[in-house]
Amino acid sequence: MTDPFRYYLRVRYGECDAQRVVFNPRWADYVDIGSVEYFHALGFGEALASGTFDYQLVKLTLEWKAPARFDQVIELSIYTTLLGNTSFTVVTEFRIAGLEQVICKAETIYVNVDSKTLTKLPLSPEVRTALESGAHGKIVDHAGRPTA
Repeated sequence: MTDPFRYYLRVRYGECDAQRVVFNPRWADYVDIGSVEYFHALGFGEALASGTFDYQLVKLTLEWKAPARFDQVIELSIYTTLLGNTSFTVVTEFRIAGLEQVICKAETIYVNVDSKTLTKLPLSPEVRTALESGAHGKIVDHAGRPTA
């Protein structure tokens, strides 16, 4: 994937375990935070807030390759890989900011739902088009990295 949406966060002390690395369940938190930012970048922030666009997690698979530690800045590269009738798959690749090595990879399958009844809904043409195109080149930085 060339120039995917990127989200930056800084590892906080409370997110680390006794081994002084990011505690394994925290990666799912990072996936969730990154996904919301991805949808904001796709233009669905207001729809998420109002409930006109909603989704539920169906499956989350994480593959760890290397640790992240307190105060490191993590870069999440996020993009859509598959679209179904009601479901969509999003991949999140984690790197220490500035490095090429993927330290963790998440594959998340979501299903589009009605926010009140939680019944499955087909992806609207608007959502489908946005997911197909992605948020290429967009960056959200919550790590407070200095800019050049």
